[in-house]
Amino acid sequence: MSTVLPPRVTPRRALPDALTPASLTRAQRCTVHMLASLLLDYPDAQWFERLDVFEAGAATLPASVSEPLERFITRAREAGTSAWQKIYVTTFDLKRKCSLYLSYYATGDTRRRGTALVTFLDAYRAAGWEFDAAELPDYLPAVLEFSARSQSEVADAVLAAHREGVEVLRAALEGMDSPWADVVRAITLSLPKVDQRTRERVLALVSEGPPTETVGLSLPMPTFGAPAGAGPASRGFIGTGDRP
Repeated sequence: MSTVLPPRVTPRRALPDALTPASLTRAQRCTVHMLASLLLDYPDAQWFERLDVFEAGAATLPASVSEPLERFITRAREAGTSAWQKIYVTTFDLKRKCSLYLSYYATGDTRRRGTALVTFLDAYRAAGWEFDAAELPDYLPAVLEFSARSQSEVADAVLAAHREGVEVLRAALEGMDSPWADVVRAITLSLPKVDQRTRERVLALVSEGPPTETVGLSLPMPTFGAPAGAGPASRGFIGTGDRP
């Protein structure tokens, strides 16, 4: 899912309304991030089989967060597997401003992207985790899983550093009336309020888009290795031995 095409529509010139963060406990925030991580993955047959589990998890959250997640799940059921998969590919594979790879918003396909990806790997290791997956380390569902499972301040810092990307993704999805806008809205509600400086950077990205210099990245397509006792795997976690 790395194909990125030039924008096909005129960029929006304004941000969607700022969202007031929901009042969540740490456990509820972890639930939001894990649910969003799974709901943003490709909707294969197993994904559809787990919708009841996702819905049960969403029902444990405050209404402001549970409602968009439940609305999204309802729309997925109504659409059915084939139609939902087609919409997913059209949305995330073919639209520049709907990338699920966070560093893309700041660096595009430029030479700086490689450095940004290494920074993600370093952040995971700093929290005592190893990334070993079929996605790049800046894949939003993986970052959210890292936040949910590690409950680390490092995860908070990673999300804060890439808040602009999350907000640009939300703006793009809402502008398309995409069902996945509800999932990203739930993520936004779980994060601190956006300050004015961040809003200005988001507006610039919404207007101009990510940098467009194209280079051939040859990094390995590296789920995390969780510390021992971290719980059951959701994305293929492995233990990291004596890592702190």
